[in-house]
Amino acid sequence: MTTKKKPTIVWFCAITCNGNTHSLLSANSSRFELLLNSFDFIYHPSLTIDKSLEDILNQEEKIDFLLVEGSISSNKDFFTINEDSTFNHLNKLASKANYIISVGSCASFGGVHAKFIQNDDICSINKAINKDIIKNLKHNIINLTGCPVHPEWILQTLFTLKTYGKIAIDEIGRPKELYGTLAHHGCTRNEYFEWKVEGNFGQKEGCLFYSQGCRGPMTHSSCNKILWNEVSSKTRIGMPCIGCTEADFPRNDMLETKKNIGIPHEVPLGISKRAYLSMSGVAKTFKIDRLHKKLME
Repeated sequence: MTTKKKPTIVWFCAITCNGNTHSLLSANSSRFELLLNSFDFIYHPSLTIDKSLEDILNQEEKIDFLLVEGSISSNKDFFTINEDSTFNHLNKLASKANYIISVGSCASFGGVHAKFIQNDDICSINKAINKDIIKNLKHNIINLTGCPVHPEWILQTLFTLKTYGKIAIDEIGRPKELYGTLAHHGCTRNEYFEWKVEGNFGQKEGCLFYSQGCRGPMTHSSCNKILWNEVSSKTRIGMPCIGCTEADFPRNDMLETKKNIGIPHEVPLGISKRAYLSMSGVAKTFKIDRLHKKLME
């Protein structure tokens, strides 16, 4: 009786802080064990020892799942791995892959490196990979955005693809199941948001939207439904959402709510500014003593 071959995973680290690797290692231990038992994790520069990157580049066998962490550059004077550019390495690996997953916001959209490093050719993997290679993939490139990405999002995506061969994605390549709701959904501070009771950074109570720059109402993410370490999230500990799953991350002046004559420049998704201001005006006329008392405790 022959044993069914497990699908292979290659994890390529390009220009990265390795935050997504650290995130993967913080996954639920039983889930991570299931990952290793269900897939053949053949290469990661920090986690595997049996094969080198050169071995993977030279092999003829296909790669079932190519996971890429970090942004890409073709400039050899800027950043190289084994004396070659991340651009060349990526295209060689991509030509062998059946599925390609961008792990984190840098791989998905260029992220921090594309914004702050003065090098115009730093980009996402979607822009870097030859279009003829993309046409031969079994699926569109999947973007798992986040800085870093939630480890469970990686696992769920891999298991869905392994089981069904496809996954529903939104207009910028994110799995709908994971990014179809907002970080605001499931936030424990929603009642404060509704009654316009503002808190401060680090406080256990109060909304962080009006003066602390929280992007929860505009950010597609399941952080407050699939909790980090199964217990918490940024907003639950008093940290404003910084919108790291969106294509425009990182923005200027994070942790600040841009306003015009006291009116937020951006309002929550799905509602017109006029309607939002009308509702906010009504809510501010009420003082909910119970909420203010909790805020002061």
